[in-house]
Amino acid sequence: MTMIYSLLTFVMWGIADLFYKKGNIQEEKYNDIKTGIFVGVVMGIHALVYMIVNQVSFNVTEIIYYLPVSLCYILSMIIGYKGLKYIELSIASPVQNTSGVITSILLLLFFKETLPWPAYVAFVLIFCSIFYICMLERKEDKEERKFDISLKNKRVKILAIILPILYCVFDGLGTFLDSIYLDKFELISEDSALIAYETSFLLFALFAMVFLKRKNERLIISSNKEKLEAAVFETAGQFFYVFAMSGNSTISASIVGSYCILSMILSRIFLKEKLSLKKYLAIGTAIVGIVILLVLDV
Repeated sequence: MTMIYSLLTFVMWGIADLFYKKGNIQEEKYNDIKTGIFVGVVMGIHALVYMIVNQVSFNVTEIIYYLPVSLCYILSMIIGYKGLKYIELSIASPVQNTSGVITSILLLLFFKETLPWPAYVAFVLIFCSIFYICMLERKEDKEERKFDISLKNKRVKILAIILPILYCVFDGLGTFLDSIYLDKFELISEDSALIAYETSFLLFALFAMVFLKRKNERLIISSNKEKLEAAVFETAGQFFYVFAMSGNSTISASIVGSYCILSMILSRIFLKEKLSLKKYLAIGTAIVGIVILLVLDV
């Protein structure tokens, strides 16, 4: 079941990425905060429904216990949303998605795990493919854009590089901690981890609403439908993710962290974005790596 949950997470977050791209309004000042609010509210509603339907006994102290993981994820996501103001998601997402393989490598180093040699080949294929896609996207972006030599534009250019990297660091750390909490030491149950994280994100959303209120900024659902749709798929992915990480987290981390591959395919189909032959080859190579990991864990 671990691989099924990993694939479902991969699909849900790939679709969410598509809607993040559609709902990205670069000129909107608080676009990142509004996106975070939608995600937090949807997750909070899901946590409540999940507790009622499954009759889960949840202790509020578990929110604090799981807070290191929650903070890493929430911070990485807000950084990711912020980064969309300076760089297209098609470029940021591949950079961010390298965190999955990095987490797998950390788990192998810290826990002295031994995997079949094809798994290492798969890690290399996935990482190199995503990194290569990032380089291709960056090159195309440079050709399309003409940056001024002003200090302001230089700062934007630096942020466009730094923010996705920061996302990668915090998301990778969160995934690493999650594997410790859910898989390696089983410090918390899947239900508790899911509810604790989604409740923490809801608290962030509530504080963010107060912030927007003080700034006299309105949050209109009808004009932010893509953000809401992204939040729904993000939450669905989070549901499957905790169960994926409770199994073979070393392999699951690389699979779920490669969802930008699906996002690019969906963008080609629904947004009519063009993909070069080099990108198709890179996507195909990453898919080969994912298939290898799936076969190894069946």
